[in-house]
Amino acid sequence: MMQFLWYMVLGAASVLYCVLDGFDLGVGALHLFAKTDEERRIFLNAIGPVWDGNEVWIVIMMGGLFAGFPNAYATIFSGFYTLFMFLIAGLIFRACAIEFRSKREGKGWRSFWDATFSLASILVAFIIGLLLGNMIEGIPIDSTQNYVGKFSDFFKPYSVIVGITTVALFAMHGTIYLTMKTEGGAHETVRKWINKAILSFIFWYLVTTLLTIIYMPHMTHRFIHKPYTIAFPILAFLAIFNVPRLIKKGKDGLAFIFSSLSIAFLLVLFSLGTYPRIVRSTLDPAVNSLTIYNSSSSDKTLKILLIVVMIGVPLVLAYGAFVYRVFRGKVRLDHSSY
Repeated sequence: MMQFLWYMVLGAASVLYCVLDGFDLGVGALHLFAKTDEERRIFLNAIGPVWDGNEVWIVIMMGGLFAGFPNAYATIFSGFYTLFMFLIAGLIFRACAIEFRSKREGKGWRSFWDATFSLASILVAFIIGLLLGNMIEGIPIDSTQNYVGKFSDFFKPYSVIVGITTVALFAMHGTIYLTMKTEGGAHETVRKWINKAILSFIFWYLVTTLLTIIYMPHMTHRFIHKPYTIAFPILAFLAIFNVPRLIKKGKDGLAFIFSSLSIAFLLVLFSLGTYPRIVRSTLDPAVNSLTIYNSSSSDKTLKILLIVVMIGVPLVLAYGAFVYRVFRGKVRLDHSSY
C-alpha cells in the first residue's frame, strides 16, 4: 500500500512538472518564430515570473525516486546517465539564456541567447519524451539490475517519435498559454501559430497511439483486461480534441485547462500501462524488471517520506498559486522587463 501511495506522489509531481514547465518549454520552442525583438521580450516575460519555480517538481521527483525506490533510482540514473546530463545542460542553458539576454542590447548578443533559449527548450522537451519512450519500450537490464545497452539504444524509432510528440505537445501548450498572456500584435502572431501547433500535436499523438497499440501490447494489456480503465483513454481523447474546439470559440482559458488535462491524462495512461513496473527490462521482463515492490524502501521509510511530502508540498502549491495570482493578466513591458 505504501509503495502505491509513493508511486502516486511521484506521478502527481510528474504531472505538475509537465503541466507547469510544459508551457514554458513550449514558449521557448516557439521563441525564434517571433517576428520582432519586442515580441520575443513579451514571450519571455509571459513566463518570466514562473519558469524558475518549476524545477522544484524535478527535485521532488528525483529525490522521491532516490528515497522511495532506491534500486530503481540507481538503475535509471546509471542507465540514462548521458541523457540526464543533456537534460541538465538544457535546463542550465535555458536559464542562462533567459537571464543573460537582456543584459546587453546588441543584436548579435540577443540573437545568440534567443537561439540558445529556443534550442535548449526543444532539447529538454525532446529528452523528456525520449526518456518516456524508453520507459515504455523497456531497456536492457540484466539480472543484477544493471543497464547493459549502448547510448545509441536510446534512439530507437518509437522513442524518438515519443520525443517529437512531447515537443509538439509542449509547443501547443505554450502557444495556448501565450494567447492568454498577450495582446495587440504579439497576440495576432500567436493566433497565426495556434492552429498549426494543435494540428502538429494531434498528428504526432495519433501516430504515437497507433504505434503503441501495434508494437507495445504490454501498454494496452490493462485496458483490455480491466475494462473500467478504458475511461482514461477516452478522457485523454476528449481533452485533446476539445482544445481546438475551445480555441475556435475564443475560450482560451478553458483551452489551456483542457491542454493541461491532456498532459495529465497522457501521463496517467503511461502510468497505467507500465504499472507496477518502474523500469521494464527487455531481456527478461518478468524477472529483471524493477517494480514498485522489488525496488522500494521499507514501509517505515515510505511513511516518514509521505509525512514530509504532506507538509512540504502544500507550501509549494500555495507559493505557486500566489505567484500566478500576482502575475495574472496580460504582459506589459517596462524598464524592469527581460
